Amino acid sequence: MARAGVLVVDKPRGHTSAAVVAHVRTRLRGIKAGHTGTLDPLATGVLPICLGDACKLAGLFIAEDKSYLAELELGVATDSYDAEGEVVATDDVAAGRLDPATVAAALAGFVGVQVQRPPRFSAVKVGGRRLHALARAGEDVEAPERTVTIHRAELVEWLGPGPAGRPRLRIAVDGSKGTFVRTLVHDLGQRLGCGAHLTELRRTRSGPFELAMAVELGGLTPGRAAAALVPMAKAVGLPSWTVDEAMVPRIARGEPLYLGSLSRVPAATRFQVVDEQGDLLAVVERGIDRLAYVRVLITQDQAAARAAAAAAEPLVNPAEPLVDPLDEASALARAGAAEA
Repeated sequence: MARAGVLVVDKPRGHTSAAVVAHVRTRLRGIKAGHTGTLDPLATGVLPICLGDACKLAGLFIAEDKSYLAELELGVATDSYDAEGEVVATDDVAAGRLDPATVAAALAGFVGVQVQRPPRFSAVKVGGRRLHALARAGEDVEAPERTVTIHRAELVEWLGPGPAGRPRLRIAVDGSKGTFVRTLVHDLGQRLGCGAHLTELRRTRSGPFELAMAVELGGLTPGRAAAALVPMAKAVGLPSWTVDEAMVPRIARGEPLYLGSLSRVPAATRFQVVDEQGDLLAVVERGIDRLAYVRVLITQDQAAARAAAAAAEPLVNPAEPLVDPLDEASALARAGAAEA
């Protein structure tokens, strides 16, 4: 299979993101792999896995917006903000008074720039240690607040009462990097005055990667991975600038690329550099007078190998037609027979 690209996995519930990466490495025989941002064990859905040289692009994908479908229960708050935590408050009376219109209006109030505090049980690091590890060790450490942007928070379906008779609902959330849906659900419960906690979470999109592109983790094989692999140039999804082979060593060395000496450069602020075969070489940003490298994918050794391979190829003059020696011999024989 191709050794570089992005494999979109539909993460099963109960698996950590690190465990999914380890499983992919095992199934694909030790290929270098890394995810583009942690997805909670409770959550399912889109988990992009960078393979091979695409691991150099992971930082670009982490910054992308993400979309979720979440189910929650009103009337109960937990210390982890989800169904796996300890109950810290209940208010069935307040929850029972709510209706879809009230909840939808409250959700709409979260759209825009928000200050969130990550849950105590999360992968966020404080002082070099994960919050969930500190919480399980009995250390009461408050997570630092973070500013995020919520682009969408909508009520999708009022599901009716759950097993305990409390209202359940499904919501859709689009948010920037670092958005915690668990925190949004907890804060919604506080705003409604009844408490709430997350019961299910499914990520449907992470940047350009959607659920329809995802493969199941069970039964993953090199063949299935190859069929689903998103090439690096397509995964980045930026405008492209195609360069000839003479430019490849310069890019591999990280040489300055002055705009005055270049042609057909995209007008975009950030774009990708590809070779004549469409393979990704680098991601760059437009400066005042030159291009700045964001990521360089091709190494100097790879560029040197390409140059050596090109030098070893036989030179053919396109003006001279290629003649099969057997055909030429046959033609000469026919000509001799005609003269005789």
